[in-house]
Formats: sequence, C-alpha cells, structure tokens
Amino acid sequence: MMFRSQRSMVLWFSVLSIALAQFACAQPRDSEEKFEILRDRLVNHILIPGGIKDPRVLQSVGATLRHEFVPKEYQSQAYQDIAIPIGQSQTISSPFIVSLMTEYLKPEPTDNVLEIGTGSGYQAAILSPLVKDVYTIEIVEPLGRKTTQLLKDLGYTNVHCLIGDGFKGWKEHAPFDKIIVTCSPEDVPQPLVDQLKEGGIMIIPVGERYQQMLCLMRKVDGKLQKEDLRPTLFVPMTGTAEATRKVPPDPKNPSLLNGSFEEELIKDVHIPGWYYQFGCAVVKDENAPEGQHAVEFRSDNGNEPSMLLQGIAIDGSVVKKIRISGWIATEDVKIGQDREKSPSIAIQFFDSKRNRIGYNFVGGFKGSRKWKKEDRVFSVPAATREAIVSVGLFGAVGTAKFDDVRLEVAR
Repeated sequence: MMFRSQRSMVLWFSVLSIALAQFACAQPRDSEEKFEILRDRLVNHILIPGGIKDPRVLQSVGATLRHEFVPKEYQSQAYQDIAIPIGQSQTISSPFIVSLMTEYLKPEPTDNVLEIGTGSGYQAAILSPLVKDVYTIEIVEPLGRKTTQLLKDLGYTNVHCLIGDGFKGWKEHAPFDKIIVTCSPEDVPQPLVDQLKEGGIMIIPVGERYQQMLCLMRKVDGKLQKEDLRPTLFVPMTGTAEATRKVPPDPKNPSLLNGSFEEELIKDVHIPGWYYQFGCAVVKDENAPEGQHAVEFRSDNGNEPSMLLQGIAIDGSVVKKIRISGWIATEDVKIGQDREKSPSIAIQFFDSKRNRIGYNFVGGFKGSRKWKKEDRVFSVPAATREAIVSVGLFGAVGTAKFDDVRLEVAR
C-alpha cells in the first residue's frame, strides 16, 4: 500500500499517459485488449528496466488484472506505475514495488505466505499463482470485507482473508514459510517473528514514519538477521504498531534529508533519504555547489521513469508557506509538451485521507546551463498533512544534475 498520489502524475510518465489517454476514448468491447497492451508495456517499460528479473514474477504481473483492484474512476490509470487511492486512507501499491517485494520474497510453489495489509488485494493476487496459500490480514473492516469478496469473485481460491490487527499475525495458521508486510511499523512486531518458520524470509518496511527502509529478514536460531534493501515509503501499520511508535514525525517543521547527496550510498546504489530511485545516480562533480557529489539524471527518450522521491509530514494549518531551493545544471535538455515535463524540483500536497490537494514545481529548464540556484516560495493548502518532494527529468530528454535541494518553512 505504498503512498504516492491520488492523481495520474502525468508529468512522471508521459508515454504511458498518452497511451492511457488513447485508451480512454476506446469502446468497451476492446477494453480488455487495451488493458493487455498496457500490462505488457508496464512489464517491458517499467519492471524489466527497473531491475525485476524473476520470470515467474513478471508473468504473474503481466497476467494479473490490476484494473479490477482499483476504483472505477481510476481504472484508466491502473497500469501506470503509481499508487492509487482505494478509500479508507489506503492505497494500492505501485506495480514496481509490488514486483520488487515479491521477487525479494523468493516465492516457491510449496510456500505458505502471510501478508500483513491486504488493502486492495493486488499483492495477494500477484502471490497467488506463485505459492501454495496466501493468508492475508486487513485491519480496516470495510476495506477487508470488500477485498475478501473481490478476491473470491475473481477466483483466488488459495487466498484466505482475515479482518484484524496485522501486528498480531495469524497464529492459527503459523508457522509461515514467508511473511510480506505492505505497511510500515517502526520495528518488527514480535508476533510476526514468532510465527515465521526457522530459516524463513520476511520482507518488511521499518523505521520512522517518512524515513523507512525495506528490509529482508531471515530467521536464524529464533532471531531475525536483517539486510537493508533500499529506502521506501509505505502507509503506516496502524493498530498496536502505530500506538507504540516512539519517533513521531514533526509536521510543524518540515525539511528534507540528504539534499546534498553526500551520505554514503546503501549497497553502493541506493540514495539515503530518498526512495523510488529511477534513471539517476550520485556522481562526483568538482563543481558541485555543496560537497563533492550531485545526483544526475539521464534519459535518451523520456519514456521511462526518471526521478527521486522523499515524503515529509507537514501541517498546513500551521505551515502557511514553504521555500524550495536547489542548484540545477543541464546538458542538451529537450522538454516535453509543457514545462512540467522538464528537469524540476516538485512538491505535491496531500490531506489526511491522502488525497492530492496541491502541486507546485521549480522547473521548465531546457538546453544547456551551468550550475545555477533556483528558489521559489509556495503557499501550503491549509488541509495539507503530508507532502512528497520529487526531483527528476519527468519526461524530458537529456542530462540534468541537482544539488543542495532544500525545503524550509518560509517566514
């Protein structure tokens, strides 16, 4: 249930958005064929370039009807690589993160898998053909009832649903070969440790509310051995997990982490503080305005995602204005059909139900330019409770570098 946006985020996926606009005009009789084409594009333009390699995972994603798991008003966006609201302040995770977590889980046909956070049912549906049984728990009762019926109607006979607090697991069916958690607690709940088989694998995002790490946990001698995989951002695990959270966010003082991109990379690849890393890398630059490094984005065609994201807590009833600044350098940049499809620093605002209620950006740059600082002040919608800051090419072609990216409360 990874959170990103209520709307289509057209600026991020120009080619897919054009395909979806064409789809919207199609007649109902060929809609299934259109969906099949879009699933194929999702696999070949997003998942494979993003590093998903397991052919069984790719096959399952290519065959799973994601449009059945989103509200009807969002079906035209079903095969974009975005999270989509499903009601009750929850979202369906992006196909990439679902595929990534599934691949990390290493599903086997004999596995009994516990999923925490049923949500829309899409993750369970992806796992269904890959394992023996999926036991999935949803804490939000109306959503749990709706998804249970949907999975039944779609014929997922090996997916078993429970409405309850995922923190406690499902003791009656333990121990489990694998556990996958699609919401984020601060720490791993002990009941899940107890219910994982010796030698079993757990994939779980843990950490502070807006600074989470996707981790692979393996149970050895009754304890978990932890491997950090990459930064990520999921909705919080509610119930017991949220009630015992020790480090709450500070929505009155929003700021960005590692905006200078100087922190040591995770596994020599992933940028600390930022998630959904596509089409970019940290590079050394002797002319970098802050430190010795910058983040560089490159794209030859603008067809694939090219961005970094960071979530923050922000209370619009207290924070009235914010200042976004950063240094940007470009080389041979050709922008898309409008200024939004250009090298940018962007911010999206969301209310308490995770509906997008505002968007601003610092961008519109084309051609070649040396390092230059950009600085803008934006009003914050009063209903804002969280935001996502993103940097990237957003559909432009060429090379762009960013450094010393900052967000500050404007007094």
